[in-house]
Amino acid sequence: MIANRIGKGALRGTLVAGIAALALAAPLKAETLGDALASAYNHSGLLEQNRALLRAADEDVAVAVAAVRPVLNWSASVERQFGKSHVGGTVTGSASDEASVGISAELTLYDYGRNQLAIDVAKETVLATREALISIEQRVLLRAVNAFMEVRRASETVALRESNVRLITEELRAARDRFDVGEVTRTDVALAEARLAAARSNLAVAQGNLDIARAEYAAAIGHKPGHVTPPSRLPKLPPQAQAETVAVRSHPDMVAAQRQVTVADLNVKRAELAIKPTVSLTGRLGVTRDLDTGNWTDGGTITLGASGPIYQGGRLNALRRQAIARGDAQRGNLHVVRQTIRQDVANAYARLTVANAARQASERQIRAATVAFNGVREEATLGARTTLDVLNAEQELLDARANQISAVVDEYIAAYTVLAAMGMLTASDLKLGVQQYDPAAYYNLVKNAPATRSKQGKSLDRVLQSIGKY
Repeated sequence: MIANRIGKGALRGTLVAGIAALALAAPLKAETLGDALASAYNHSGLLEQNRALLRAADEDVAVAVAAVRPVLNWSASVERQFGKSHVGGTVTGSASDEASVGISAELTLYDYGRNQLAIDVAKETVLATREALISIEQRVLLRAVNAFMEVRRASETVALRESNVRLITEELRAARDRFDVGEVTRTDVALAEARLAAARSNLAVAQGNLDIARAEYAAAIGHKPGHVTPPSRLPKLPPQAQAETVAVRSHPDMVAAQRQVTVADLNVKRAELAIKPTVSLTGRLGVTRDLDTGNWTDGGTITLGASGPIYQGGRLNALRRQAIARGDAQRGNLHVVRQTIRQDVANAYARLTVANAARQASERQIRAATVAFNGVREEATLGARTTLDVLNAEQELLDARANQISAVVDEYIAAYTVLAAMGMLTASDLKLGVQQYDPAAYYNLVKNAPATRSKQGKSLDRVLQSIGKY
């Protein structure tokens, strides 16, 4: 009867202590998975880095556009000429000062489309970089999902281990009381003491894992975790075959690989046109003034010229072959990316199936282990079970609950991994409450290569100032 009374008191004490601990640990506002994802999106340095790389790619379009426009340059110089001459025994010195100012302009009239191809390459590269940014966004959000759920796993495991320590402490106290009245031997007490030491060791490991999970949470999401609430439901997912079709069609890695193939084909065309001549128009205008006499002259030239390579030691042919080889490599990469995406989807669904089955099994295991634990504990009060039997039954129940915690966490991680494998783990797809980055906004300001003093250039300055880059 002593063990029965203390065992029931231990359960009540465990529940009360657990509720009190949660009440003290919980902050005023709980953080949901959606909150964590929004914070990760807003505070990711990796996203900021790749947004800057996208803006750099946008500027390549402006650079390419500038190549088809007139190029104006100015020059200015002041020249002093001096010398001496010896004629008939007489040494005569001379000096003169001259200043000149000039301006030149050059415009490519025809180059067989090489400059236009360069613009097309830059534009396709921008589109590929945008897809790479989406892929980075998915990595950031999936890391946030993992960090959030791992904190849930670790914190729930710590609570379970703490409950286990309290329960075994009560079991040890009951064993000592029964030993004092001669119901059990010293061996039963030693078994309870050994199990309590193991439970405290497991609690220390769980607390260490929680510290690690919190550190990863802070790195992935941008702040330390408070009380993270479990998600209400799993995201809706299509059948695996449909998910693979969506992924192969629209995954950012796939689209980026397709863009890179287009870039490679355009570069082959550029390499083939490198042997073609270029027709250009050049104009120069200058003024020269003699600073000694005040005399001046002005004049200019207009030149219509053509130039092209004759022989460069095989360099142009090598560049053409190199461009073809790179195109072949990009096509091979496209095949690899397609297969990788299919495999990622299949793997994600397999992990989801395993986690779902593990969760359902753990629920049945908990029900059975609870019945077994209660029965063994009652039988122990009648002397039909030993302390070791009670401790083993309690350990079975503990393992079942730990398995359930991990299975639920693994199921959520696997579900969001499926979304990432499909290319649908983005702020837009998840409908996060964030101000989403518009990759086209900066591009639209720079695509026409605005000058600094133009209206568009001033608008661009304001954009740069707003993001703290100017």
